[in-house]
Amino acid sequence: MKLYYKPGACSLSPHIVLREAGLPFELVKVDLVTKTLADGSDFRAVNPKGQVPTLALDEGGILTEGAVIVQYIADKVPASGLIPAAGTMGRYRVQELLNFIGSELHKGVVPLFPMLNDVVSDTHRQFATKVLSGKLAVLNHQLDGKAYLTGDSFTVADAYAYTVLSWLPRIKFDLSPFPNLTAFAERVAARPAVQAAHAAEAQG
Repeated sequence: MKLYYKPGACSLSPHIVLREAGLPFELVKVDLVTKTLADGSDFRAVNPKGQVPTLALDEGGILTEGAVIVQYIADKVPASGLIPAAGTMGRYRVQELLNFIGSELHKGVVPLFPMLNDVVSDTHRQFATKVLSGKLAVLNHQLDGKAYLTGDSFTVADAYAYTVLSWLPRIKFDLSPFPNLTAFAERVAARPAVQAAHAAEAQG
């Protein structure tokens, strides 16, 4: 498999999951501004959406959308425990979290990125910060008494949540009011697969 990624972007989530699952894969860096690969070729010839993450499959074709990709990877190695079996309530709980993170947190952070300072008004920025705080409070509560979002086991939802939380220093968001999230981010960052993913992206 090939994972098309941009360092530090949402593609970090499936990158972590691939390493947690112990599957062989190749990293392919994408320039999202020019939509090109290192050899100068057009990334949109691989994925017409022009977005990462994109996973090129061993059997041919691609899979897109991070929340779907991580489930695909986890299902390839059921013994990894990265996601509960399909059809179980545990699976639906993880999918519930993936959707919440994607629609409420991921998209909630984007308007606050510094690169959008010239196009996002101060009023909108203040409103987006308030909304994001409320969503983070929900996730902070989800972690009450738990090591990870669904309990003691690391799942694909944790990889996605960690990825979004890793962006908060870039928008100078103070996470200190959310001690469960702070401890969670530190816990996930200490995992060997997560450290390996960061190291590989830093080298890329």
